[in-house]
Amino acid sequence: MNVNGTDISITNPEKLLWIDSRVTKLDYVHYLLKVSDYLLPYTKDRMLMYWLYPRGLNHSKVEKRSLPTGAPDWISSTFYKGKERILLNDQATLIWLANLQALELHVPFDQYTHQDFPTELVFDLDPSTDEFDLVLETALELKAVLDGMGLQSIPKTSGKTGLQVYVPIQPNFSFEETRMINQFVAEYMLEKLPDKITLDRVKKRRGKKLYFDYLQLWKGRTMAAPYSVRATKEASVSTPVTWQEVEEGFKPSDFTMEVILKRIKEKGDLFRVVRTEKEQNNQRLNDVLAFLKAREKST
Repeated sequence: MNVNGTDISITNPEKLLWIDSRVTKLDYVHYLLKVSDYLLPYTKDRMLMYWLYPRGLNHSKVEKRSLPTGAPDWISSTFYKGKERILLNDQATLIWLANLQALELHVPFDQYTHQDFPTELVFDLDPSTDEFDLVLETALELKAVLDGMGLQSIPKTSGKTGLQVYVPIQPNFSFEETRMINQFVAEYMLEKLPDKITLDRVKKRRGKKLYFDYLQLWKGRTMAAPYSVRATKEASVSTPVTWQEVEEGFKPSDFTMEVILKRIKEKGDLFRVVRTEKEQNNQRLNDVLAFLKAREKST
């Protein structure tokens, strides 16, 4: 297969990667080619973490962060902590990864050119049960809080069981500063919904409460890239959604590769504001941060 002038061999193209959904490697390659214009802007210049399933989805995964030995020399990379790290910046790299059976693509919150300065605030809503209604309810409560702070927010399914809420910002705030804001919001949410959510990272202590994860936003941690497929039996996709869709309700498994291709044709990139509409949020965050720092000094 020739991808923008680069020849890439697709081995075993008819191999079933998602057996229950009957998705072959070639299906996966074609999906990634069609969504690449929407996916790549969010992976560009970010050090990739990817999950390989060399023996198939029903076997154990291999989490990879480094450029493997023997990788083509045209793949963009950067040297970080003694390792060469892949930068998923182009279609050819995307398809090369697909041929390796990288079935999940995860990226950090900062670009390597602005290390330690995240490009968004993120809250990860992680349910403790199969009940998704609580996730939707909590997301709407969170939106109301962020609206009250003058912060625009965009929801995205994790592609598995949860939902993530992003607040786009310019990379002018350190992880330590964004952690202060995230914690402030999380503690306020806990005051509002004490019987429904928890901030406890230890799973066995959560019971049936939803885990409101404000800590994931940190150096070196990652989340599934928007439009990345996940290693679920449905081959579900981490999908940007509208707040109206959150109000109407859905399940993460509703969003498959086939569905995403139709959504993109109809709705375009619902996540584009994460890249474009940042300045106003920065101004608001300056005010919030000033308040929190003043409060910290006074205690």
